[in-house]
Amino acid sequence: MLAPEPFFEPRGTPFSEFHRIKALGELGHQVDLVTYPIGQDVELPGLRIIRSWRPPFIRKVPIGPSLRKIVLDAFLCVTAFGVARRGQYDAIHSHEEAGVPGVLLARWLRLPHLYDMHSSLPQQLSNFKFSGAALARGIFQRAEDFMIGGSGAVITICQALQDTVVDMGHGDRAVLIENVMGGDVDETPGPGRTAVRQQWGIDPAAPLVLYTGTFEKYQGLDLLLDATAILQRTHPAARTLVVGGSPEQVDDYRARAAQRQLPVVFTGQRPPHEIPHFVDACDLLVSPRISGTNTPLKIYSYLRSGRPIVATNLHTHTQVLSAESALLVDPTAEGLAAGLARMIEDPSEAARLSAGAQRLSDERYSRQVYLARTRDIYRKLMASGPAR
Repeated sequence: MLAPEPFFEPRGTPFSEFHRIKALGELGHQVDLVTYPIGQDVELPGLRIIRSWRPPFIRKVPIGPSLRKIVLDAFLCVTAFGVARRGQYDAIHSHEEAGVPGVLLARWLRLPHLYDMHSSLPQQLSNFKFSGAALARGIFQRAEDFMIGGSGAVITICQALQDTVVDMGHGDRAVLIENVMGGDVDETPGPGRTAVRQQWGIDPAAPLVLYTGTFEKYQGLDLLLDATAILQRTHPAARTLVVGGSPEQVDDYRARAAQRQLPVVFTGQRPPHEIPHFVDACDLLVSPRISGTNTPLKIYSYLRSGRPIVATNLHTHTQVLSAESALLVDPTAEGLAAGLARMIEDPSEAARLSAGAQRLSDERYSRQVYLARTRDIYRKLMASGPAR
C-alpha cells in the first residue's frame, strides 16, 4: 500500500488509511505500508510500516498540494519500487497521487492495482489555491485519468467522486466506501461531560457548540466566528468549542476571537481518542464548510454522536445529510447563527434530528457495511487481473 501522507496524523486521509488497513487486517490481509518519514507509528494486526527517506529540511507536511509533497513523493516512489522488487505481493493499493507510481509498479510486477480516490486531483488545485494555471490542471487531469483507467478497482469515498468515475466511463470497477469510521480510532472511557467542561473553563450549564477538524479555508472557520458573534447577541451564555488546527493556526484564530471578544475556546489538536469526550461535553455539532464536494470526515462520527448537527446547505454535506438528519442552513453568518440558535431554543427538534442521524448511521453507514464493501472491492480487484 502506498500512502503519500504523514501516517499517522489525526486528519482526513490518514484517518481513512488507518481504517482501511484495520479492515483489511480483520479480513485476513497483511499490508506493507510505504509512507512518508513523518507521522506517528501505530500498531494494527497485519501492518508493517515502511518509511521513505526524510529530506533534512522537511519536518511537517501541509494539507493539499505543495512543493514539499512533490519532494516526499519522489522518495516514496524510490522506496516503493525497492520494497516491491524484494517482496512477493498479491496486489498494489495506492492512495491519492501515489496512484501514478502505483499503476506503473503494478504493471511492472503484473499485479492488480487498486486506486483509493480520496479527492479529485484537479479540484484540489482550486480548493487549496495551489495554481490556477491551465498547464497544472491539465497535468493533474491526465494523472487522474491514468490512475483510474489503469486500475482494476477504484474506491471512492463520496457520491461526488463516484459520479466522477462513472462519468469517465469506469463505473463498473468503482465501489463507494464512505469514511464511516470518521475520526475514531480507539474509544476510551471519558472523564465525563462536567470534567471536560471544567478542564476548558466552560460553564456546566452553557449551551455548547462543537467544531472538530482542520483549519483549512474551505472548512469555514471564519464563517463560524462570524456566526458566533451574531449568536452572542441573542444567546450570551452560549459557547463555541473548536478542536483541531496547527499551533500557528490556533494562535491566529485565538487572537482574532479575543480581539472581537467572542466566547470561543480553542483546544488545538487533541489525540483522536479524546474526540468522543468533547462530543459528550457538547450540546450540538457544527460543520460550517464553505466549498468542496467531498463529504467531511467528521460527518460520519457526528451521525453516531447523539447530538444534533447544523451544517451548511451545500453538496459537500447534502450528499449524505438531509432535513431528516441535520439542520441545513445557508452558508452565511446569519444563516449559521440562526441554525445554532434554533437548536438551542427547540430541544424537541434537536432530539428529532439526533434520532434521524442515528437511524441514518445504522442503516447506511455502519461498520458492517464498511467491512462488506471492503471485501467486495477486493474480490473485484483480484478478479481484474494485472494492471492495465
